[in-house]
Parts: sequence; structure tokens; C-alpha cells
Amino acid sequence: MSDTRTIWIRDMARGDWAHDNASLASGDDLETAILISLFSDREASSDDVIPDGTGDPRGWIGDIDQDYKIGSRLWLLERTKQTQETLRLASDYIAEALQWLINDSVVARFDITVEWTRASVLGANLVAYQQSGAATALNFSWVWRTN
Repeated sequence: MSDTRTIWIRDMARGDWAHDNASLASGDDLETAILISLFSDREASSDDVIPDGTGDPRGWIGDIDQDYKIGSRLWLLERTKQTQETLRLASDYIAEALQWLINDSVVARFDITVEWTRASVLGANLVAYQQSGAATALNFSWVWRTN
């Protein structure tokens, strides 16, 4: 049985479940897993600086006592400068968010490339290599904005 398919609605800057007429659509399980992993806010680590100054580490209560936390820490880059260090952190946060897919043998590996697509816009290209050798490429060149 496939998962409910999650899609990204670019104009609204949010994810949603795909519909197939009056029913929820299913399929594209890998893309759904990647979208949830990247666009859900993972709890900040104790040494992370919270960008909005509130001290709110975000995260999901369901992660308590779990081996893998859901989401990414990309939200921590919201107010960062357009630097090579920010690119490095983005790549690290993406890899961290997707590691569970490797650990659970859903994919063999990921190729992750991050870049500044235009002023203050961080883009990422991902290639997920499945155990069978099949590759799935995803481009997120319009999602993350920094200061």
C-alpha cells in the first residue's frame, strides 16, 4: 500500500496532500518522504542559535524518545547571510534530514548540491539513488530564502 502523496504548492509555499478526484492520491512515496523530511521543522539542537530570537526550538512532539527525528533544521537559516558557510550548513542539514532514508535502506545514497540561485535564495538539487540503481532527481531552486 502506498502512502498518501504529498506535493509542494510553490505559490503558497507549503505542502499538501494530492487529490485524485474526490479521493486522496497515493504513490510517489520517495518524493513524499523527501518533502516531509526537508520541509518539516526538526527540533533545534541545544547549541543552535534560534534565528527569530524566541528560543523556540520547534520540532514535533512525536520525536520524543525516537531514534530519528522528523524534518530538517533548514529553518535555522532563515536570517543568515548569503555565504559559503550558509551553503555548507544547508547541505549538512539536508543530509541530516535525509539520513533516515539511507539507514532504512530506502535509498542507497543521495547526491546533494546547494547553491545560491539568485540574491538571498538558496537552491538544492538532490539525486536519490535507490538500491536497484534507479535515480530520482528533485530540484528545490526556489524554496529557501535567507536575509
